[in-house]
Amino acid sequence: MRQVRINQGNNGPELQFPHTFNVASALIDRHLDEGRGKKTAILTVDETVNYETLVTNVNRYGNALKKIGLLAGDRVLMVIKDAPEFYYVFWGCIKTGIIPVPLNTMLTSEDYKFIIADSGANVLVYSEEFKDQITAAIMAETPLQHVLPARHVAGSLAELARDESPTLAASPAAADDDCFWLYSSGTTGRPKGVVHAHRDIVATSQLYNVGILGGNVSDIYYSIPRLFFAYGLGCGMTFPLWVGGTAVLDARRPLPPITAELFARFKPTIFAAVPTYFSALLASSLLKSEHVVTLRRCVSGGEALPEELQRRWRQIAPAPITDGIGSTEALHIYISNTIDDIRPNSSGRAVPGYQLRIIDENGDAILDDSPGRLLVKGPSVTRRYWNNPAKTASSIVDGWLDTGDTYYRDSDGYYYYCGRNDDMLKVGGIWVSPFEIEAALISHPDVLEAAVTGRADDAGLIKPEAWIVLKIAAYAGELLAEDIRTLCKTALAPYKYPRWIHFVDELPKTATGKIQRFKLRNAAHD
Repeated sequence: MRQVRINQGNNGPELQFPHTFNVASALIDRHLDEGRGKKTAILTVDETVNYETLVTNVNRYGNALKKIGLLAGDRVLMVIKDAPEFYYVFWGCIKTGIIPVPLNTMLTSEDYKFIIADSGANVLVYSEEFKDQITAAIMAETPLQHVLPARHVAGSLAELARDESPTLAASPAAADDDCFWLYSSGTTGRPKGVVHAHRDIVATSQLYNVGILGGNVSDIYYSIPRLFFAYGLGCGMTFPLWVGGTAVLDARRPLPPITAELFARFKPTIFAAVPTYFSALLASSLLKSEHVVTLRRCVSGGEALPEELQRRWRQIAPAPITDGIGSTEALHIYISNTIDDIRPNSSGRAVPGYQLRIIDENGDAILDDSPGRLLVKGPSVTRRYWNNPAKTASSIVDGWLDTGDTYYRDSDGYYYYCGRNDDMLKVGGIWVSPFEIEAALISHPDVLEAAVTGRADDAGLIKPEAWIVLKIAAYAGELLAEDIRTLCKTALAPYKYPRWIHFVDELPKTATGKIQRFKLRNAAHD
């Protein structure tokens, strides 16, 4: 049994946990008790893993970690590709009371050096593909006691685990105890360790996955965002494990041909991506209607979803994209549209179980239809950043997390993303959302992607500046730029049209696909 009761409270569903609760028991062990041993848990192009094999490997990896001297509370850094061994290491740690810390596999060796020192980790486990970055990070004196390949090579953790016992009792824990960390760097700055508890995994898996997506035991989940991201960790691992479903994993770079291949082969029913990836996938024309006939839910997060992108997607897919917003600190999506309630250009409404506030610069509540800082409170929100009391104090007050996003709420209770707080533009004394202008830009038939920043004109007044990726680069020129400006003047209030338009080959993005507008602002000043 899941051992978790769901009660109805004043702010929506409330989760009630037993006194002793290790989340590995709920997401790993119970599947054998419920007769799912032979059911497929993980699908890859190279192997299929059923729940019985998953449980056995989790136990063996956990026993191997204990055997090399790790104790409850010790940290294990994970630089591991999207493959079954990610599950084995992550859950082997949690089941033994060790803290797994999945890391972005695209970080630099300098970032890894910082995290090794900041985390106080004892062990680092890595996939062979990332050996060079790891080697560079530990060339200097390192506090790590063990640096181990994950699998498939001599001396790997898998090799150590091979002869270990296939049984392992879950370490006693409480729902509020520290369970795992994720490092979030946002769009700028040093990575920050975000501490999550056992209960957080259940909260997102139940409130969003079951409550919003309707996830169930028959679902096959496929996530473009990687497992080391909060978004991917949910859609690619914890969500299917909570309902006894199946996850599709693939370690290759998720180019559109690979996505089309995986759709044709595995027929996922729930698909997660970010707006920029949906755009690239549609532009490739490789994903056909016959590939997505089994699809019943499509999830988008990271940035707001333009209405034009939704329109293009519906031309090939049986299910609309349910857009939402989440964060590493909240672990997953806390505002979302639903399959039967999609409001164009809106992130949707609060996921039941979460509370939202919009405040001004003085901390006072803002009325509907006016933009302000978005705060969120809920059962999966982190209580602290690791080793960063100043950030904790400034961002989390009485359980309310300052998301760093600017939003407004309409009179029907739907929330609209305006951008990161530092992305907003004040044009003619009026706040303007870059997303609103970007949505107009991509409605042009020749535009693939767009980003908008603010730039001072000769009089020192801020005006919109656009950076555009075209579907066909050869079309770039002043004639097209003027055509785009004309469209914007028609679709938007006249003062919002971009005064400057740059045609570029690509936009700078984070590893999750979020546009890094600060890099465009910096480029404009160079």
